Amino acid sequence: TGVVPFVALLLLQRRPVAGRALLVSGSGCPSHGLCRSNVQEQTRRQVAVLNATAQELFSLYLKCQGEPFSSESDKLCNPAGIFFPAFRVNRTSDRKEVMVAMYKLFAFLNASLGNITRDQEELNPMAKELLERLHNTTKTTRGLISNLTCLLCKNYNIFQVDVRYGDSSKSRSAFKKKQQGCQVLRKYVQVIGQAARVLLPHLSPS
Repeated sequence: TGVVPFVALLLLQRRPVAGRALLVSGSGCPSHGLCRSNVQEQTRRQVAVLNATAQELFSLYLKCQGEPFSSESDKLCNPAGIFFPAFRVNRTSDRKEVMVAMYKLFAFLNASLGNITRDQEELNPMAKELLERLHNTTKTTRGLISNLTCLLCKNYNIFQVDVRYGDSSKSRSAFKKKQQGCQVLRKYVQVIGQAARVLLPHLSPS
């Protein structure tokens, strides 16, 4: 376990990983030039896009896995047995606490999308629409992480966040890879709506 600066974290999140980095605050934030002038509005937009497209992504994923996932999704995609970051903040939580929780959530999601995309490129290389949606969701998630990084640095001088990642599916069977993907995406659908409801009021224009 080690302390990993945000820049390194962002590089790590470009590939599936499992590890931890410690949350600290201090003088290590880059200059505020990291932030775009419309960072809050852009962050709002990114969360709204992810919320609006999550169910479609999950439904398309199920369709492309075939049976038994199409007909037994409630059983096979039950996310109870997988790790997913706890999301205990709400609309009345402190803004700093909300931003840190969001960073943990979307950093985890970004790494998980890397696992799922790699597996689907191997298992369903002809599923062009699914792969495109996975790539687009990953792109939006990375942009969101960048903006959350900026907001945490600029507003709270936090430049390292404790992030726990899920297990890589690389060595698992094809069935287990499909199952892990549908469990993560099912949980994502459940959590992203809550995340949007919690985060958006904290990013409203002053």
